Amino acid sequence: MTLLAAQRLVLVAVGVAVALWLVDRALLWLEARGRIYYRRKKASSGTLSAAFLSVQAALEPGARHAAEERRASRPEAEEEGDPPEPDDEVRRSEPRLRLR
Repeated sequence: MTLLAAQRLVLVAVGVAVALWLVDRALLWLEARGRIYYRRKKASSGTLSAAFLSVQAALEPGARHAAEERRASRPEAEEEGDPPEPDDEVRRSEPRLRLR
């Protein structure tokens, strides 16, 4: 192996390592924003079962009923007792804190 070929091999290996690192950082960024489950957060069993039911509903039309019942049985945010979102008018009328 010549020196030029060895240098090219090292540069390709470094390039692949940098590309993998960038992909890892992008996936962690998406995970931090709640878009995907990747490395730090694990999907719940409910999420996985809902995904499998959706796939099964696509493959077997008779399974669609089970997927719809599962979605309908999930509690809504309003039923959990979360406070209502304030109206835009209420937000605008609140005084703003200014830091100096």
